[in-house]
Amino acid sequence: MIIRQEKASDKNKVYEVVKSAFANEESSDHDEQNLVNRLRNSTSFVPELSLVAEDDGNIVGHILFTEIKVKNNVLLALAPVSVSPNVQGKKIGSKLIEEGHKIAKSKGYKGCVVLGHDKYYPKFGYQVASKFNIKAPFEVPDENFMAIELLDNGLKEVSGVVEYAKEFFEQ
Repeated sequence: MIIRQEKASDKNKVYEVVKSAFANEESSDHDEQNLVNRLRNSTSFVPELSLVAEDDGNIVGHILFTEIKVKNNVLLALAPVSVSPNVQGKKIGSKLIEEGHKIAKSKGYKGCVVLGHDKYYPKFGYQVASKFNIKAPFEVPDENFMAIELLDNGLKEVSGVVEYAKEFFEQ
C-alpha cells in the first residue's frame, strides 16, 4: 500500500470511498463526500495534504487537512479521514494521519485540530483543544474537539476560536 497525494483523476473514487466510509456512522450528517468536494474548491485547500491510500491500484482511503485560522495563526483541520469499510481495522487511517502530519510539519504548520472520537485521535498525540486555549466555533463536547502541536511548542502562543473555511458550514 502507498500513501500519495490525491490526483484529479482520483476525485470520483475518493467520493465513493468517503461516502461508503461514513454510510453507517451515527454521528455523521452523511455529507462528508460533498464536504471534500467543497473544500477542494476553497482557498483553504492544500493540495499536498489531500492524500489517498492506494492498495493494488485501488483507492481504499483518503484524508484531508485544510487551513483554518485562530486569530492571526494559520493551523490545520483534519477532516475527514475515510477508509473503505471492507478494509477498516488495517491501520490505513493511522498511516494516512501519520503521513499527513509528516507533510504538514515539513510545510511548517504549527498545529492541527480535529473534531472526532476521543478514543481514536489521542493515540496520534491529539489532546483536548481547551488545553491549548483553542475553542470550537460551535457547541461540542470538550473531549471531542482536539488539537496537536505539529512543531515543538507550536500552539504555545495560539489561543482563541477556530475559524473554519465557510465550506464546512454549507450544504
